[in-house]
Amino acid sequence: MTGTAVRECGSASVRLYGDELSALTQSRADALPSYPVPAEERTGPLWDALREVMDPEIPISLVDLGLIYGVRQEGTTVEVDLTFTATACPCMAFIHFDIQDRLRRECGVAEVKVNEVWTPAWTKARISHEGREMLKTMGVSM
Repeated sequence: MTGTAVRECGSASVRLYGDELSALTQSRADALPSYPVPAEERTGPLWDALREVMDPEIPISLVDLGLIYGVRQEGTTVEVDLTFTATACPCMAFIHFDIQDRLRRECGVAEVKVNEVWTPAWTKARISHEGREMLKTMGVSM
């Protein structure tokens, strides 16, 4: 695999190349569930809370846009796997904050970790039926 990736490590960034990048990508893929979680499994209080988190640019939830790939809770820690419509989305920091802020208000949640997931890539096919209907009401065709 060719290319580079920057991995955050505390306050430092580590740049990985070639085989190192391939090894990181493969080990990450092996450790994570398949994405995204099927619609029929997107239930429960954490998913419901995430349905309240809206995209900052259009008033549609991140869940309905298909940006939330997975949610897991272990003890008081929740992990959210999130993708974006583009790698240069100007709202990334806002979205991270909004997810963390909303989930910390859930009973039993003390810490929220947001993982950015880029594989599989987001496509408009991931938008839910409800999301498509909301877009239509705003004059956006799909």
